[in-house]
Amino acid sequence: MYGVCGCCGALRPRYKRLVDNIFPEDPEDGLVKTNMEKLTFYALSAPEKLDRIGAYLSERLIRDVGRHRYGYVCIAMEALDQLLMACHCQSINLFVESFLKMVAKLLESEKPNLQILGTNSFVKFANIEEDTPSYHRSYDFFVSRFSEMCHSSHEDLEIKTKIRMSGIKGLQGVVRKTVNDELQANIWDPQHMDKIVPSLLFNLQHVEEAESRSPSPLQAPEKEKENPAELAERCLRELLGRAAFGNIKNAIKPVLIHLDNHSLWEPKVFAIRCFKIIMYSIQPQHSHLVIQQLLSHLDANSRSAATVRAGIVEVLSEAAVIAATGSVGPTVLEMFNTLLRQLRLSIDYVLTGSYDGAISLGTKIIKEHEERMFQEAVIKTIGSFASTLPTYQRSEVILFIMSKVPLPSLHHPMETGRTGENRNRLTQIMLLKSLLQVSTGFQSNNMMSALPSNFLDRLLSTALMEDAEIRLFVLEILISFIDRHGNRHKFSTISTLSDISVLKLKVDKCSRQDTIFMKKHSQQLYRHIYLSCKEETNIHKHYEALYGLLALISIELANEEVVVDLIRLVLAVQDVAQVNEENLPVYNRCALYALGAAYLNLISQLTTVPAFCQHIHEVIETRKKEAPYMLPEDVFVERPRLTHNLDGVVIELLFRQSKISEVLGGSGYNADRLCVPYIPQLTDEDRLSKRKSIGETISLQVEVESRNSPEKEERVPAEEITYETLKKAIVDSVAVEEQERERRRQVVEKFQKAPFEEIAAHCGARASLLQSKLNQIFEITIRPPPSPSGTITAAYGQPQNHSIPVYEMKFPDLCVY
Repeated sequence: MYGVCGCCGALRPRYKRLVDNIFPEDPEDGLVKTNMEKLTFYALSAPEKLDRIGAYLSERLIRDVGRHRYGYVCIAMEALDQLLMACHCQSINLFVESFLKMVAKLLESEKPNLQILGTNSFVKFANIEEDTPSYHRSYDFFVSRFSEMCHSSHEDLEIKTKIRMSGIKGLQGVVRKTVNDELQANIWDPQHMDKIVPSLLFNLQHVEEAESRSPSPLQAPEKEKENPAELAERCLRELLGRAAFGNIKNAIKPVLIHLDNHSLWEPKVFAIRCFKIIMYSIQPQHSHLVIQQLLSHLDANSRSAATVRAGIVEVLSEAAVIAATGSVGPTVLEMFNTLLRQLRLSIDYVLTGSYDGAISLGTKIIKEHEERMFQEAVIKTIGSFASTLPTYQRSEVILFIMSKVPLPSLHHPMETGRTGENRNRLTQIMLLKSLLQVSTGFQSNNMMSALPSNFLDRLLSTALMEDAEIRLFVLEILISFIDRHGNRHKFSTISTLSDISVLKLKVDKCSRQDTIFMKKHSQQLYRHIYLSCKEETNIHKHYEALYGLLALISIELANEEVVVDLIRLVLAVQDVAQVNEENLPVYNRCALYALGAAYLNLISQLTTVPAFCQHIHEVIETRKKEAPYMLPEDVFVERPRLTHNLDGVVIELLFRQSKISEVLGGSGYNADRLCVPYIPQLTDEDRLSKRKSIGETISLQVEVESRNSPEKEERVPAEEITYETLKKAIVDSVAVEEQERERRRQVVEKFQKAPFEEIAAHCGARASLLQSKLNQIFEITIRPPPSPSGTITAAYGQPQNHSIPVYEMKFPDLCVY
């Protein structure tokens, strides 16, 4: 029966006849439109036949593909596309299965044209919004096949480009079809993302290849439209833009793996471009998830080559700056903690010479200059990210970094030994460099919040270290914090300008908060500036930093009291150069003279006191004629012009404290304070900061001067504080505390359990004792003084004082009014 129906067309089912009629005798004539309209009408009128129509079309297409009748294949796909666009009934799912089966058959073909044809049909299908959900449809094959097409290596460049373009469009269609439908296969699963994302990145990676073949001007617009890199970027942006909070990790991980596998961290250009696309495509509130992925990846590659880690840090820097404009969330301190940890690891690698801590067979030897580049990249990243943070977060970061700096104090132990000292020094330098990057451009109206006590104490304790580089960093950090009006660069050169108006300084009145800050911390700042001036290892940059610090304090934080103290400080520095108790070299002494001249020239013009300005000007002019080596113009140059002998400097070449006190006192300044020479008070912190390592024996010699003998000063032998004495003191203090606690417990217990009579008797006894003591005191205070006539001798030759009433006493004439 079925064989007869197959031979007789009139006996065949109607849907088959309608399908057969859309195919012309000559495939070049194309789809028969009138018959296609009939088939569409029939499908809409009888939707239950739609699945059979699809199955029959699929059967014909498979047969035509096998017979290489590609013209009829194109007609069948066109008919399927039109039916898909027209029909949205509930039976569409069965028809879609037949459609996808035909598309898969085309994609499996080795003919590029059939692959492109199948892709175009799938893209049209992906743009259709279905009315009914599908619970069993799978797109695994299409993801794999489209990803494979994205990596096409066809010999013909034009065909290769078309195949790659089709693969990217196919992936885009899969994403659009599945990304927002919870009933579809989860496209965000790692098995799918590990294929989609690398395929898109592969085409992005070859953008330079496509651009290197410069087309003719007439072909340029067409080439631009057919560029796989641009299409891949657009698809990647669309994919990431649709990513929800829980899917970001699965989308970013393949990117990191792709960059690792293809060694794309070292050039850094492509990696930075990828993450810029990512950061600008995802939702702003998801930015911190990308940052966390990068930080985790940096930790995972902590033993990789320095160039790889530097590339990751560069990418992290770019991503963090973009993320800061959105929401970084709780990853701020996490990011800085990771970067600082990487700095310490890099320092260890430099010191040990390997990534494993010990050199052995098979150990990968590091390159020191690459580690230096990595460290600079980390510091740059810390600064660039910190510059985007609000003030309160920036302050937290500053305190966080400072807490990581190893300091030579009892509360912050440092590593011992030669290697430990080198590690401490390198760590201090790197962290202070990072702190300098963060503090650059820091703006705060309140210095109390910008430089809190715990931060300032730790920072200034590093200002007295023996290492000249560390001291210079500390001075520059202080300058960055104090400079709030951009005057820093105006003091980069030390000079004695006759008119400072050319500097165009921005000066504001000292606020109340700044005044409170200086009252609390001014002496601490002065002491560290004074001691820094006395360092023998100072060079030109140190004196420039000291001059800038003094000048900025005078502009940003100075009132009349601060101005007086700064003048006293500079005059004390002049005395250091003159007396030379520290045995400083000639250059250092000349530099101190020149530093004092430059600062007093500046402060005299800021105070606008004519007599003060005249005195400073006279001394400077005298130095120009007789001793130019005491002025900055001859000292702070590439080849300083110095003298061989600085002993016996005449008074006309010095700024005299008495003269300055006189002229400023007449203008309302505190002349009494100006007359007192500045003497810094050394603390234990200053002494400890000079030690190279806390591991050395701590022996603080406490010397007590005896003042009982006026003829000769005798010193009590110094008491050496050792580990045993400290331990004994701690044990004794614990015992005393235990005794005091036990005594209190007994008192409480007595008042809780003892009878009332016993408590009353105890209190009465104490009251009687108190009363007797008061009576003794009253008797002493009320008793009249002894007679002015002296004493008389009583029995047994003992002297006895007679008390005479006050009204009977005789006073000398000088006491009578």
